[in-house]
Amino acid sequence: MQMLDSTISNVAIPTISGFLGASTDEGTWVITSFGVANAIAIPVTGRLAQRIGELRLFLLSVTFFSLSSLMCSLSTNLDVLIFFRVVQGLMAGPLIPLSQSLLLRNYPPEKRTFALALWSMTVIIAPICGPILGGYICDNFSWGWIFLINVPMGIVVLTLCLTLLNGRETETSPVKMNLPGLTLLVLGVGGLQIMLDKGRDLDWFNSSTIIILTVVSVISLISLVIWESTSENPILDLSLFKSRNFTIGIVSITCAYLFYSGAIVLMPQLLQETMGYNAIWAGLAYAPIGIMPLLISPLIGRYGNKI
Repeated sequence: MQMLDSTISNVAIPTISGFLGASTDEGTWVITSFGVANAIAIPVTGRLAQRIGELRLFLLSVTFFSLSSLMCSLSTNLDVLIFFRVVQGLMAGPLIPLSQSLLLRNYPPEKRTFALALWSMTVIIAPICGPILGGYICDNFSWGWIFLINVPMGIVVLTLCLTLLNGRETETSPVKMNLPGLTLLVLGVGGLQIMLDKGRDLDWFNSSTIIILTVVSVISLISLVIWESTSENPILDLSLFKSRNFTIGIVSITCAYLFYSGAIVLMPQLLQETMGYNAIWAGLAYAPIGIMPLLISPLIGRYGNKI
């Protein structure tokens, strides 16, 4: 659900922008607002799971993700749509880490690598199906169905979890939330995103708004590192970066997603606005980006323990 929602709306940005009377640049907030909220929610997932339980948090996230998807489909202006996309992103944040955790917790050790490979394949299919499905919906139905399809999917997920995982809740503990760290994270990431998104429109550092956003973001992120390094209950456990393998992995994933995220936003716009593709053909042209990972995932599952 989360990965499909991350890609299905990309080819629909021109359609959504036109319907809501916004520019394409403003329409990209439909994507970026979801991504920023998602990035903020993921670090606090561990603490919330300890406090209320992994399964309970997962079920709550799926429920409110589905409800916010419904509200996105009913939005009548861009501001309302962006608000519910933020809610959707916050609810989507816990889905991937918790789905992995629940998967590992309920599979025997000898089958966990294979289970993760199957999980990865379902996640990778989203970049293939999302653009095609989004393009087809835009060309044949209302754009609201792009978000509305999450509702029946959410109902199915809730039903399966309540049936198959009933009585398998994890132990909880009254851990404290690191509110100063969370505040600094929101200010740092949010300020940086708004600065990058509005920089061109406001002429970058010739604008006092961009300068203020940059200062707030830099100070917040530096303060976040200092605070998390000394906090007893950090949101981000920076000691993990002492591991060389962990650091290399994080840097690699960051670089990969830097280019990937740029492509998923810009390519659909290029295909539709510059090259004259309609939404469904733009989705078909963009979909092959997920084919190679789909082919490699079974090999990782088969040989992962030997590498």
